Amino acid sequence: MTDSDYKATLERAHTTTKGMTEGKNANYIPFLASVDPSLFGLAIVTVAGDVYESGDSRYEFALESISKVFTMALALEDIGQEVFHRKVGADPTGLPFNSVMALEMHDDMPLTPLVNAGAMSSTSVLTAKDSDERWARILDVQSRFAGRKIELSDEVNNSEQSTNAHNRAIAWLLYSGGAMYADPMEVCEVYTRQCSTLVNTVDLAVMGATLAAGGVNPVTGKRVVTAANVPHMLAEMVMEGLYTKSGDWAYNVGLPGKSGVGGGLVAVAPGKLAIAGFSPPLDAAGNSVRAQAAIAQIADELKLGLYRVPGLG
Repeated sequence: MTDSDYKATLERAHTTTKGMTEGKNANYIPFLASVDPSLFGLAIVTVAGDVYESGDSRYEFALESISKVFTMALALEDIGQEVFHRKVGADPTGLPFNSVMALEMHDDMPLTPLVNAGAMSSTSVLTAKDSDERWARILDVQSRFAGRKIELSDEVNNSEQSTNAHNRAIAWLLYSGGAMYADPMEVCEVYTRQCSTLVNTVDLAVMGATLAAGGVNPVTGKRVVTAANVPHMLAEMVMEGLYTKSGDWAYNVGLPGKSGVGGGLVAVAPGKLAIAGFSPPLDAAGNSVRAQAAIAQIADELKLGLYRVPGLG
C-alpha cells in the first residue's frame, strides 16, 4: 500500500460515514453528555510509524474503557500470563460492561479484564506500595503506548468520581469474592482516574499500532510491553472489546478492537497497523456508531480481517 492508498481509503471512510445520525452520547456521566456529537476523527498508524488522519483527529476525548487494555498490559507484566488468567479471566460475560449480575452468576469473580469488574481487579493486582504509585504507573504506561505524555482531565475525573457509586458496589463484590487484591475504594478511585485521561484519535491509533508491532511503539521505537503478552491482550480484545457487540464485531470485521463510552474505538491488524476512530454518539452497547462503521469500511477495503482466507477475498 502506498501513502496515497491509505489516505484515499481513510478519506472515503470519513466521507461515507460522517453523515450517520444514529446513536447518542453517554448521558450517565455529565461531561460525556456535553461533548459535541458532530465530532468525528479517524487515523491509521502503521507498524513502520506512518501516520494518516482525517477529520477531528486531534480533538482530545476521554479514554474511558479503552484504558482497560493498557492496565491489562501492566498487570500481565507484573504477575505473568498464567496468574493473570487465573485471577482475572478471559471469557466474555455476555452482559453489559457494568453488570452486577455477571458477578453474582460467577461467585463474585470477574471473567474478563475488559469489563468494569475485571478492569478493577486488574488495577488491584499491579505492584504498588500505595494508590499514588499505582496511579503513576498507569499514567506512565498510557503515555508510553501513546508516545507522548498523557494527562488526567480534572473535569472528566470529577464528573466520573461523582457518579461512580455503581463501580464502588462492584469493587466491594469483588472484595467479597476474593478477586480484589488491594483496598477496594482506593482501587475504584484509581480505576476511575485511568478512565479520565485525554487522548486524540492519532494517539489512540499509535497505542493500537504498538500492539500491532508486537509491543514496540512504532513512533518512539521503544518497547512498551513484552512481545509474548501481546497475543493474550489481542485475544481479550476479540472476546470482550466491544462489550455485548464483540461477537458481531469479530464476525463482521475480524479484528481485535476496544471501545470506550467517550466515543473512541481502536482496531488492531497484527503485524500491519491500527485504525482508530472517535465520535461521541454510541449504540446501545456503548460503542461509537460512526467509528464502528468507518473502521469496518477501512478494514474491508484493506482486507485486514484476521479470518480471511488468502486468495478467497
